[in-house]
Amino acid sequence: FLLEIIDRIKRGAGQDFPIIVKYGLTHYLEGARDIDEGLEIARRLEAAGVAALEIDAGCYETWYWSKPTTYSPAGTLAELAGMVKKTVKIPVIAVGKLGYPDVAEEVLREGKADFIALARPLLADPEWPNKVRENRLEDIRPCIGDHEGCSGRIAAGKYISCVVNPSAGMEREFTIGRAEKEKSVLVVGGGPGGMEAARVAALRGYQVTLWEKSVALGGNLIPAAVPDFKRDYRSLIDYMSTQIRKLGVNVELSKEATRELIADMKPDVIFIATGGISSIPDIPGITNGNVVTAVDLLMGRQNAGESVTMLGGGMVGCETALYLARMGKLVTIVARHGLMRTMHLVNRMHLLKLLADAGVKTFTDADTLKITGEGVDIVSRESGERKILPADTVVLALGLKPERALLESLEDEATEIHAIGDCVKPRKVMDAIWEGFRTARRV
Repeated sequence: FLLEIIDRIKRGAGQDFPIIVKYGLTHYLEGARDIDEGLEIARRLEAAGVAALEIDAGCYETWYWSKPTTYSPAGTLAELAGMVKKTVKIPVIAVGKLGYPDVAEEVLREGKADFIALARPLLADPEWPNKVRENRLEDIRPCIGDHEGCSGRIAAGKYISCVVNPSAGMEREFTIGRAEKEKSVLVVGGGPGGMEAARVAALRGYQVTLWEKSVALGGNLIPAAVPDFKRDYRSLIDYMSTQIRKLGVNVELSKEATRELIADMKPDVIFIATGGISSIPDIPGITNGNVVTAVDLLMGRQNAGESVTMLGGGMVGCETALYLARMGKLVTIVARHGLMRTMHLVNRMHLLKLLADAGVKTFTDADTLKITGEGVDIVSRESGERKILPADTVVLALGLKPERALLESLEDEATEIHAIGDCVKPRKVMDAIWEGFRTARRV
């Protein structure tokens, strides 16, 4: 059928009309297309007069290959392009998480492809090619591969946009203009929402100060970026912190905001972006010495034993479980409902596959009755059957609760105050960045 389409195009548009075919070299699915068949397809397409081939992989059952996720390594499909490059003489185009300029350049230098194709990285930063040309690599806004702002919004019937670039798809409407009147702005909290609010406020010409009580910028992106499969998140922290410093934002680390300090500063506008803290449920045994939070574990403040039970089947719980399993731990996830119910389909498919490959066991639709020094006592919500899961360490990944103490202490202040991010309601990275962007545009 594909050859018939090519023939019909050439008959209608002329033999010299250039045709590029993009296809999956392999489906990475048992019983489906393998690499040998994919290479034979390449030979036949070249013989049919195709001008170039763009090589990806996967199918709907293995969608995370054709739509690489946060968990896919950079240049994840480049080796496949290299196989085709050795098979045909026509140009080959590589695609798949090539938004890292060093990786893209290496693919070209090693002869794996003749061209680099970018899609989502250009939603994150449409100036990517110009910034690479000008060697402004630290200014490239990185795609984090979570699909929420692009594919997720399309699936929901909304215009395409981007988690890290809120103006994508609405560039004319969401321009950032200089303010007519100078203002002093204080941002409390250096997570993604706070950093984005500081960036946009600085672009508007305001004098911006950011206070962060810890020793580094990033907020909860810092523990999220610890696993080696979360490189994209580390790049986002680097980008955002670099941009606010280059814009002249006065960043003060290890500075905890108080009502008195804010009163002394007298800012015209305050952004409260104090984030969220780990939720600790009222479960018998929760204060045992073998219970730690996922955040404390990722930050290196606590260690895990050889057998771990993870309470919580959201993104944090499942990612931390994978992180521990890859360290050689025996990990079991206990979730009250299903796993990662709010995650984008493609990323969820991929993480479930990685968890299975790592040998992580799961118990869903289960309640935790109590925690002991030996493990966790759970009960099935459907059958009522009880089971004891032995564990050296119990890790809590049961969500966050808003850190609102500072916000509530300022409720009677006349100063213009805006709460953004998890201190409003714990949600996703996209919500924090978009709130910081949109709110700062309007002050």
